[in-house]
Amino acid sequence: MINKKETIELEEGGGGKKSSDLISQMRAIMNETGKWKNCGDDGATYKLGKNSLVFTTDAYIVDPIFFPGGDIGKICICGTINDLAMMGAKPIGISLSMVIEEGFEKKDLMKIVASIDAAAKKANVPIVTGDTKVTEKGKIDKIEITTAGVGFADKVISNNGVKAGDAIVSSGDLGEHTVALLSARFNYRTKVVSDSKTLHEEISKVGKYLHAAKDPTRGGLAANIIEMAEKSKVKIVLDENTLPFKKETLAIANLLGIDVLSFASEGRFIATVAEKDVQKVLKILKTFNKEARIIGRAEAGKGVFLKTTIGSLRPIEMPKGKLVPRIC
Repeated sequence: MINKKETIELEEGGGGKKSSDLISQMRAIMNETGKWKNCGDDGATYKLGKNSLVFTTDAYIVDPIFFPGGDIGKICICGTINDLAMMGAKPIGISLSMVIEEGFEKKDLMKIVASIDAAAKKANVPIVTGDTKVTEKGKIDKIEITTAGVGFADKVISNNGVKAGDAIVSSGDLGEHTVALLSARFNYRTKVVSDSKTLHEEISKVGKYLHAAKDPTRGGLAANIIEMAEKSKVKIVLDENTLPFKKETLAIANLLGIDVLSFASEGRFIATVAEKDVQKVLKILKTFNKEARIIGRAEAGKGVFLKTTIGSLRPIEMPKGKLVPRIC
């Protein structure tokens, strides 16, 4: 039961426990899904003959809108394509809607539009429809972008497909998008740039081997690996010795007092693979990113744990409290 005076908190949009709780409350009301499947995944699926149509949508309110390695335009295309890719889909089209604040500089808008165009063309996924609105000054912060994407999948990859015995693989170092964004937000120097990029090509090469996949955006590695474990009803143990974070990423997390496991990426994915296939998958992924690696294992049981450098198991919990807002 919701108190009539209860208001939305910033934390409820951060990708952690409160985000999950809020979505569950809304889903309890909007519970009709018809013939659509995987409605709690990165994209919903609809069976069409031998293939599945995959449909996803995202909203972007990133702050600042320009940051090292990208901008709001680039990540809106990368994020949408990546959600389709995590479902095993080949993206075929994107819709794009913008709400622009009165007084927003037109040169910045055209810079964002050019970035959107470049990302879409590089991925070979066209923007086929959209909408544009302008609202009074002060009603929003500069610009908000909403995208939707569609694609087709021969084999749907669901994040509830983790099996006991699977290896947990990361496609590269994680958390660099958060580091880049915070460097622009708080004006500190770093060589780290956003990891934002599209992932559909990588997934197209290894998708047939994957049991489950997620791109760890909001909530980072912690929130997404917990979601995979809970939906798959397995226990996952990550290895502290192989956690995929650069030293500078770890240093920034310690400086700000934020758990690095909650740091978001916009161009990386985590996946689970049968032990017999994991070396094949790693060999392929390393052609895209030499930092691809095994970061843990799934086994029978429940919960997500970190095996520390001294061999003890520490529970990993859904991120809560101080999270980074407006990361995407």
